[in-house]
Amino acid sequence: MFPEENTSPHPTLVLVCKRPAIGYGKQRLAARIGAEAALRIAEQLLDCALEDLGDWPGATVIAPDQRVHRDWASALAPQALCLPQSSGNLGERLNALDRTLRAAGHHCLVFIGSDAPALRPEHYQRVRIALREADTVLIAASDGGVVLMASNRPWPDLSRLPWSTADLGQALADACREAGHSVALCGESFDIDEQADLTRALGELADDPRPARRRLLHSLASTRGEHA
Repeated sequence: MFPEENTSPHPTLVLVCKRPAIGYGKQRLAARIGAEAALRIAEQLLDCALEDLGDWPGATVIAPDQRVHRDWASALAPQALCLPQSSGNLGERLNALDRTLRAAGHHCLVFIGSDAPALRPEHYQRVRIALREADTVLIAASDGGVVLMASNRPWPDLSRLPWSTADLGQALADACREAGHSVALCGESFDIDEQADLTRALGELADDPRPARRRLLHSLASTRGEHA
C-alpha cells in the first residue's frame, strides 16, 4: 500500500511517535518519578500531539516506530495516513519517511514528535508563513535540539547527526545549509525529558485551554505534589 497523493495547499504534518509502555521511552523521567507516573505523562504528551494533528488544516500522517503498532496508531488518528517507520537510527528513519511521502506528492512536510506540549497554534502558523519564503524551518528546543522541523525540500542525509544531544539543532541547520537550503529559525520551545521540564510545563501550559493540555496540566500538578 502506498501513501495517497497530497492535493492540499497546506503542508503535511507528520507525527513521529512511539507507543508508550513501561520501560520504553522517557527513562530519564521514569528514574526520577517512577515508571507508572512516567508512562501516564508519556500517554498524555502523545494526546497533546494528537490534538495538534487533529487541528491541522492539511494532510496528516502518524508514523509509529514499529510496524506492529500500525493498528494502534491508525485507531488513534483515523483521519491520518499511517506510515510506520523503517529500521535504523532516527535520522535514517526520518529520511525514509521523507522519501516515501515526497514520492507520493507531499512536497512540504512538517515533522513533530510527541513530547513538546508547549507548541501552540501560533507556532504552527509562524512555521506555515515562514515556509512561503524559506526552504527549511526549524523550531529550536531549549536543550539544543529541535521540537519541529519542516521543509519544502528533501532532507539531506540525517543519519550522522548527533541526535539526542545539545548539538543537534546547530548540526541540523548546518547540514541543511550545506545542502543548499535556505533555513529559517522560527522561535524556541522545549520538550519533556527530565523532571525539571515538568515544572516548566506547568508554567507554560497554565493558560492553555486545549483539552489535552488541561489534562496534562492536571497530571503534572499531581505528579509534582507526589514528588515534592
